Amino acid sequence: MNPMETLPVNQGVSSRLSRPRPLLSSNIGRALLHVVLSIGAIVMVAPFVWMVLSSLKTPADIFRIPPTLFPTTWQWSNFPEALSELPFGRAYFNSFYISVLVVGGQLLTCSMAAFAFAKIRFRFRNALFLLFLATMMVPAQVTIVPLFLIMKEFGWLNTSLSLIVPGALFNAFGVFLLRQFFMSIPDEIQEAAIMDGANLWHIYVRIMLPLVRPALSALGVVSFMGSWNNFFYPLVFLNSPNQFTVPVLLNLFKGLYSVNWPDMMAASTIAVIPVLIVYIIGQRYIIEGIAMTGIKG
Repeated sequence: MNPMETLPVNQGVSSRLSRPRPLLSSNIGRALLHVVLSIGAIVMVAPFVWMVLSSLKTPADIFRIPPTLFPTTWQWSNFPEALSELPFGRAYFNSFYISVLVVGGQLLTCSMAAFAFAKIRFRFRNALFLLFLATMMVPAQVTIVPLFLIMKEFGWLNTSLSLIVPGALFNAFGVFLLRQFFMSIPDEIQEAAIMDGANLWHIYVRIMLPLVRPALSALGVVSFMGSWNNFFYPLVFLNSPNQFTVPVLLNLFKGLYSVNWPDMMAASTIAVIPVLIVYIIGQRYIIEGIAMTGIKG
């Protein structure tokens, strides 16, 4: 046999032997990625675990040096004490119905504005949209004084309307998010609906909204979490304990010279439960919404 004829065979064998190297490097990279993500998850979860365990400690365990993770005596009575010290039932009700109304208003106004910016052609559309997005760069501390004066003129100070109306009517991020989804829908769908006699309102309600349902769900979850955890605006607009939301009421556990840390941690644990429930229910929609951002019509 000619020795030259064995060259391709040897090359084929060597190429097959070298194939696992990219697979091995890919597995190593994936393992390193999982390690980094696991460390990040532990860092994120650690404060929450510390809060839950601290809610079951005594004041002596809280200030023990060196600190201990688990309490020496499990104080389950911290939870009923935290609920009885302050009007948490009223605060929960205030936070819940304010968050629900804000979410409903944002889904309506943001979807209508996003549909107009994405599917309706009018003069200066892009310029207006850029100007609208520029408001995201303005800190809330800059506009809080004019907004406070407006709420005062309307007579809405120390009422839930001062939190519901501004939050429900304006959310530049929500408009931007939904506009990107509306733009991913092919224009041929809207053109076919117009040829069938549908007006813009029918197109918006019956065609566009069902197609952007994942984005609406993701925006609803994010808006609920933001409204529930909002501390700055309720602190400025509300001054009556009966009108306080949960974050503002939690601040009342801080005394002039001391802080009741076990009760504050217990109340904080109770305050986190609705947000966790909403996130667990809506995380599928958030992931689906993020995945759909790469789909182009």
